Amino acid sequence: MKVLVLGAGVVGMATAWYLWRDGHEVTVVERHAGPADETSFGNAGGLCPSFAGPWAAPGMVGKVMRMLLQADAPIRFRPQASLHQWRWIARWVGECNAERYRLNKLRMQRVAHYSLACLRSLAQEANLHDFDFHADGTLWLFRTPQEAELGRLATRALDDFEVPWRWLEPDEVDAREPALARRTAAIAGALLLPADASGDSHRFSQALAQRLSARGVDFRFNTTVHALETEGDRVSGVRSSAGRLQADAYVVALGNQAPFLLRPLGMNLPVYPLKGYSITVPCLADAPDIRPALMDEHNKVMISRLGTRIRAAGMAELGGYGLQAHPDRRDMLLRVVREFVPHGMDEANVAFWAGLRPMTPDGPPILGPTRWRGLFLNSGHGSNGWTQACGTSRIVATLVGGGVPEIDLDGLTGERFGIAPR
Repeated sequence: MKVLVLGAGVVGMATAWYLWRDGHEVTVVERHAGPADETSFGNAGGLCPSFAGPWAAPGMVGKVMRMLLQADAPIRFRPQASLHQWRWIARWVGECNAERYRLNKLRMQRVAHYSLACLRSLAQEANLHDFDFHADGTLWLFRTPQEAELGRLATRALDDFEVPWRWLEPDEVDAREPALARRTAAIAGALLLPADASGDSHRFSQALAQRLSARGVDFRFNTTVHALETEGDRVSGVRSSAGRLQADAYVVALGNQAPFLLRPLGMNLPVYPLKGYSITVPCLADAPDIRPALMDEHNKVMISRLGTRIRAAGMAELGGYGLQAHPDRRDMLLRVVREFVPHGMDEANVAFWAGLRPMTPDGPPILGPTRWRGLFLNSGHGSNGWTQACGTSRIVATLVGGGVPEIDLDGLTGERFGIAPR
């Protein structure tokens, strides 16, 4: 079967791999000059199934409202004159209760743990060993006694979702991670989550593109998708800046751009961007060797070691599609890094980045077939895109070929939003 994959972020690249592996003729279409040059470029680097969960959580509405007047708030809301934004918000508010949170988190946990296993297998099959992967877990750090108490309460949920953990007192943190011995940040306790890993999704995608290109996959970079063409009840082609493209099946992996492409087909895809920021700092020769990813609960910032670099990422801004990188966000991220890693960073060469996470209002991604024959979705991964990419892509590739996925798809398809066949 000939398949067009629309989008070459980490999700699109993983989709292309599994489709190629299943024997399909694959073409990847991407508006940028190379793979993973947008949302997948500068994310936190954490492969964190232990953290996988929805942004729609009990108490989140009040938390966002309280932060409206806080200058350095990690969460910001900027209302737009956009029906799409307000529809998304209305759905999101309806998911911010304990019952829905538990259901959505279970769904995300299911696909996230499956995905990390898929990534390990893919890296072995494709001989990918150059994306700074290391499986050293996550250290979830709590600065105050109040935060530590919330962390202890969180262990009940981790047990419910069968996520392994270990509680560390402050002296145990220092004993286990000598690299943090010179930190200036106070720590009241920490949770070690050993099932997690770290890696660079941009380098992963670039390496995968090289492997796939050598195996005959066709890449159409610098090519913008303008519209999907239909004939009867099926998608018959794609209008692009390079002309008309045609295949037997089409997979939309366009992140935040997917709703614009699908709307003319009568599908209102509930995916809206949540803006985040990151800095990448080169390590000097005397930089401490931090192995686990660090999650600073107080500032909602994750710090990951990626080879000879430190990546720090965080914040969430609900306010449109702009990619302006506000300097105050850079300063905040650099301050947090200094508090945990006060030496060994080449601060003269800090790379600052902003990206848009494609969020669904309930949290889980939207996978599989649509009401239009031949059209499939791999969309709405939110802040868990790198964590979920390989698992969701294997699922979608299986569905394109008419197979049965290895995990239960309950709550992971477009059926819950009325955009999939029943």
